[in-house]
Amino acid sequence: MTRPITAGVDGTEESLAALAWAGREAVRRGLPLRVVHAWRFEPHDAFGDAGDRQTQDRWVRDATARTARTVTERHPDLTVTTDVVTDGAVDALVAAAADAEMLVLGSRGQGAVVGFLLGSVGQQVIAEAARPVVLVRAGDRPAAEAAGREIVVGQHGEPEDSADALRFAFETAAARGATVRAVRAWSLPPVFAYSPGSLSLLDEAGGLEPYERKGLAAALRPWRERFPDVPVVEHVETGSAGQVLLAAAEHAQLLVVGRRARRTAVGSRIGSVAHGVLHHAGCPVAVVPHT
Repeated sequence: MTRPITAGVDGTEESLAALAWAGREAVRRGLPLRVVHAWRFEPHDAFGDAGDRQTQDRWVRDATARTARTVTERHPDLTVTTDVVTDGAVDALVAAAADAEMLVLGSRGQGAVVGFLLGSVGQQVIAEAARPVVLVRAGDRPAAEAAGREIVVGQHGEPEDSADALRFAFETAAARGATVRAVRAWSLPPVFAYSPGSLSLLDEAGGLEPYERKGLAAALRPWRERFPDVPVVEHVETGSAGQVLLAAAEHAQLLVVGRRARRTAVGSRIGSVAHGVLHHAGCPVAVVPHT
């Protein structure tokens, strides 16, 4: 089954930027584009003239079709479908993501320092979605995808811990002819974290930093073999994962991070690293769930 790239739209400037980004990515990957608008009937608005259900439905469908035409005019060979879903935004977008290669959403930008303003809908969708979710700021432009700009991806732990994020990064880089910069951040562990087993591994690796470099190389090995034409930069640096990733992605096309696809007693969570980069990155951010 061919999964489309799906863009959630609501008529705002940021959702139009997300739609444009999704259209370009669909063309690069040779995939169809699905445009989704979540809508619920509102019998009254601030001006007292919201129209009946049938009228509102027609307004929303017409507006969604006009929005989709902004993509088909730029990419006439792209297959584009539109769906107006009569459900809450979170439920509609999570359901749309389940059938998509990725879900692309807009996020209100506040400049290079503050980055994204991630509303409650965006946070819930990212936390619940079973597929990658890409956040695009208002004002994003095709020039940001120029040659020389890298796809930056965070890697941590064992190879399987970041496999889904690395796959997404390599697939994106292959479609764009870009370089992957794989980033592994590390910090000195407290003394009590050492064990005879871990000390033995560190001795074999020649120290902490060589150990981390070995871990990154092992995680990258299958993806280098699968995508031999994608240039790779291995980046190992001491510091907090969020800060190291943000610095590495200062001039990136895209920043890719993973999140655990599991629920806790208080519901699904994005994770501190993903949460941090979503609020401060200056480029689009892809959050990729993994088990």
